[in-house]
Amino acid sequence: MSGYSPKLPGLLGDPNLTLATDPRIDPRLVEVMTSTWGYGELDELAVGDGPGSSHEELLEYFAAYEAMSDPMYAKVFGRLPPAPGVTRRTEVIEGIDGNEIPLFIHEPAHDGVEAQRPLPGIVHTHGGGMGAFSANDPQYRRWKDELAARGMVVVGVEFRNSAGKLGNHVFPAGLNDCAGATRWTAANKDALGISHIVVSGESGGGNLCLATALKARREGWIDQIAGVYAYCPYLAGPGAYDAPPPELMSLRENAHMAAPGMLAAFGKIYDPDGDHARNPLAWPYRATAADLAGLPPHTISVNELDPLRDEGLVYARKLMAAGVPTISRTVNGTVHGGDTEVMVGAMPDVYGATIRDIHGFAASLS
Repeated sequence: MSGYSPKLPGLLGDPNLTLATDPRIDPRLVEVMTSTWGYGELDELAVGDGPGSSHEELLEYFAAYEAMSDPMYAKVFGRLPPAPGVTRRTEVIEGIDGNEIPLFIHEPAHDGVEAQRPLPGIVHTHGGGMGAFSANDPQYRRWKDELAARGMVVVGVEFRNSAGKLGNHVFPAGLNDCAGATRWTAANKDALGISHIVVSGESGGGNLCLATALKARREGWIDQIAGVYAYCPYLAGPGAYDAPPPELMSLRENAHMAAPGMLAAFGKIYDPDGDHARNPLAWPYRATAADLAGLPPHTISVNELDPLRDEGLVYARKLMAAGVPTISRTVNGTVHGGDTEVMVGAMPDVYGATIRDIHGFAASLS
């Protein structure tokens, strides 16, 4: 037990702590993650030997990760009734690299909300560590439906992933697509019935929405973004996951919630040679005060039991120090993404609170 103190939280106080025995977790999550989601199975997939893993080995890992995850999501979301009062359509635009970018547009259909146009717009960048999943997967279709049902027009970006079924496109391909989708949405606000734009995303999508704002500021079009809402963002990069610095102790405290090797693997597939390890457009955690000054209002929402918790909190503090209006929010009792897509059925109250918070933030801006 040397080096541990029972007064410290999580694994810092008890190295034998597990998901089921962590006293901080909402009990509803334990059952869902062990029965429905097969907690531990994804982390047990072979990720090679960390820094020595080849690009091919990491691509194989991502293929297995998606193959295991997709049926789980299909099972959970296949049980849900359709979200009422929402319509969906697809636009395909040309990206700045000459590629096609499908955009999945979800908007309110009922007359009461339609009469209130224009509405706040959300450009949604989905999770998956910038390397997995599709904006049209069931968990993200439902998330956009729920946001639209609250009275927003939601544009989901089918950005190029660094691996998986939409790979293999390393940084900055995915970011370029998110930026291109945001600029297209801004140029088409009137046709879309949008008053202003918030870029928003979770996990890897949290990285991308924050990086989109940084890119917009650097390139001189930040006025097209009214706000940013990032939840459980994945920001620090492989170096931090391999050897966590003191300010990111949640990586050690909550390591039983996600394997460190998995976190590092996502980063290494996004930037295989590590050439962008200190580039804030790849890893917003690296942003300086000069990068952040002049950004629009932000909300940074984190999960108490997430290994990534502290990097979101550090980023929020950096924003505040740079003079950016910033709301910092911690959802207690939840693991990574535990208040978003994956827990719609298990914890509808917590899930709904985050939906309402995004809507309230977007509606407060202009």
